[in-house]
Amino acid sequence: MAADIVLVLAVAAVALTLAFDFTNGFNDAANIMAMPIASRAISPFRAAMLVGFFEFLGPLLGGTAVASTIGKIGHMDGLPEALSLIVLLCAIAAAISWNLLAWKYGIPSSSSHALIGGLVGAIGVGVGWEHVRWGFDTFAETGVPDGVAKVLLALIAAPVLSGLVGFAIHGLMRRATSGATVALNRHLKVLQYFTTSVMAFAHGANDAQKSMGVITAVLVLGGFIPVFDPPLWVVVACGGTIAIGAMLGGWRIIRTVGFQIYRIRHLHAVDTQLAAGTVILGAALLGGPVSTAHVTTSSIIGVGASERPKSIRWTRGQQIVKTWIVTIPGAGAIGATLAFVSLAVASAAGLV
Repeated sequence: MAADIVLVLAVAAVALTLAFDFTNGFNDAANIMAMPIASRAISPFRAAMLVGFFEFLGPLLGGTAVASTIGKIGHMDGLPEALSLIVLLCAIAAAISWNLLAWKYGIPSSSSHALIGGLVGAIGVGVGWEHVRWGFDTFAETGVPDGVAKVLLALIAAPVLSGLVGFAIHGLMRRATSGATVALNRHLKVLQYFTTSVMAFAHGANDAQKSMGVITAVLVLGGFIPVFDPPLWVVVACGGTIAIGAMLGGWRIIRTVGFQIYRIRHLHAVDTQLAAGTVILGAALLGGPVSTAHVTTSSIIGVGASERPKSIRWTRGQQIVKTWIVTIPGAGAIGATLAFVSLAVASAAGLV
């Protein structure tokens, strides 16, 4: 009976994580399509097909460093299997809830923030705050970030870095193309196929790994695999799911990022994608989970500030920043509430 309950909970957790992966594609990957669509370099259909293909390749070829970071946010080894899996279910449900709210209102919120908030809130309330791998003491002692500290460092540093990189790249590109004719736009349109592919690959390599990390943690805690090593079927499932989400959704966020921050032209789109793609791919290789929404938005602002700061719609940017700030505690509160209620029901039913 206990084994059957663990199996049911594990299947539910995997299914819910793939649902989160889908909403991640809905919420984040649309930021990749915003640039070529807003600059009219690529049609929406072609952009969706291109992004979907390279999204799928990202997790297959991008390693598992981010998956390891996410999967080890909490340490629940030795706890009852059913208890651990219920906590993970609550964390994933919290992240999905927050993603759907962000999608509904067209705000480029962070799936990474939502997942981290959901995990911390659910683990803290569900099994105790000592089971959250904070990592701040390790960072203070060794200078090497770990756990929540590593995640927060990546999420804070990435937008700042992408803004600076966008500012620098656009400044250099403007000087390099200052004497160019209108014919340059034809080459920039073609170049956007490459930069969009790089962005999609980088996003898949970073964001799909977050779901890979959660599913692998489910398999370890449920006793289905002995060590934390994402199986191939998990990699393929997460890559395929986030690719489908990217192709089918996110159009409200495309309007926000592509049209409501800065007036995008071909050179702006290329420079934004170069800056954002570089930062996201670098973070994936280093195991830092970053937000594509944050990085893309910051890159646009950096590019715009390099050319015409007064033309940036700073009010919209301020609204986005406020959303960034509330995402982790908001998703954390949802995760904590779900864990409290779910464990109370499970305890009454004799499941834990």
